[in-house]
Amino acid sequence: MNSRILVTLPLAVVLAFPAFAQTSSSQSQATSPAATQSTDTATGKQPLQAPAREGFWGRVNPFARKNYVKRQTDPIRDRVNELDDLTAANGRAIKDTDSRAQAGIKLASDKANEADQHAIDAGNKATMAQQTAQQATTRIQTVETVVGNIDQYKASNQTEIRFRPGQTVLSKNAKDAIDEMANGVKGQRGYIIEVQGFSSGKGQVAIQNSQKMAESVVRYLVLNHEIPVYRIYLVGMGNAPVEGADAKHISGGRVEISLLKNDLEQLSSNSSAPMTTANQQ
Repeated sequence: MNSRILVTLPLAVVLAFPAFAQTSSSQSQATSPAATQSTDTATGKQPLQAPAREGFWGRVNPFARKNYVKRQTDPIRDRVNELDDLTAANGRAIKDTDSRAQAGIKLASDKANEADQHAIDAGNKATMAQQTAQQATTRIQTVETVVGNIDQYKASNQTEIRFRPGQTVLSKNAKDAIDEMANGVKGQRGYIIEVQGFSSGKGQVAIQNSQKMAESVVRYLVLNHEIPVYRIYLVGMGNAPVEGADAKHISGGRVEISLLKNDLEQLSSNSSAPMTTANQQ
């Protein structure tokens, strides 16, 4: 009798153990969702529930088949895929935000560079305007100087032609001297040529002789060098004395040719060339 009791008790314990395991597993499944339903996740889904015991071996079943393993790992794999998708979406959002930030920075930099360029252009235009104003002021002052000195002629070159007594024809040396002076005024403006004739003798005879010698010089300038007549002033001085010259020591006659210029052509030309002498042979 006692031996039967000893054999029956271990058998009852072994048979009762699986039932106790299923009871505890169902209780844990009943309490776990209630505890985790209030927890939110990044994907907006409920978190995975705690694994439940299935059968005698629970989840660690050494004799589990592929379908059983797949059924147990599918939820985990789905959540891993969801996390990968969420990570990729966050990466794209971060990249998009960075791209927009870089675009905004580049736009601001371009606007700043454009503003700097506008400022540089404005400075250059202001400098050019100041230079133009200075040039205009200089030109106005130059014009005022020219207008103020337009009727003031200064001796630029002087030539003296000498004649023998009773002669009014120009010699070769006299023509060469006139050519040298006349060639220097071609194409110029603001000049006049003053021709003064002097002759020995007295009264009207001396004046007429000096007039004829001066006319021979004027005729040569007009015909041979095409100098306008309105630029030539002729005066027969007779035997009138000239400053710096002694008429008593001059026999025959002479003609002084003076080239006079004003500031219209040369504003800074105030020098006078030395007088040259060509003797009548």
